Amino acid sequence: MYRPRDTPRERLVADIVGDLRRYSTDAHHIGHAFAALHGLNATDLQALVAVMDAELVGDPITPGRLGEHLNLSSGSVTALVDRLERAGHLRRDRDATDRRKVLLRYADPGAALAMAFFQPLGRRTDAVTAAFSDDELRVVHRFLRAMVESMREHRDEMRAARVDPSRRPS
Repeated sequence: MYRPRDTPRERLVADIVGDLRRYSTDAHHIGHAFAALHGLNATDLQALVAVMDAELVGDPITPGRLGEHLNLSSGSVTALVDRLERAGHLRRDRDATDRRKVLLRYADPGAALAMAFFQPLGRRTDAVTAAFSDDELRVVHRFLRAMVESMREHRDEMRAARVDPSRRPS
């Protein structure tokens, strides 16, 4: 955003926001390179990230939650999951406690492709984080969590404000 940068704090905030924007852009480019290499589209990639994030916190995602996350209809989610399953990226598992519930997980072939592609970036990330103390990393983590929450709130407001194309005036 274009704001005054008269004080040291304003310049620092502008630098941080610029760094976040560049990081986001570069992360998108890397993700799209992975997607292009493996015949995936942007929504496929977003779905795989959502499945991975859910698995990492120990709460596998359901197709319904994936649809909410991606703002897709149930039919679109079914087609997406079918495509990713056929390509070896995802698998459907039944919940052990409620067999009616379907959980989406990374399939071994897809996980192997992702690991091979992203390991060099992981090593770079490890090298960067090694240069920071635990206290510094806690501050960075708190800041990034707050920024992610702020971005998600804005995203959700934009989704809610979107006009249904069938209701647009002609």
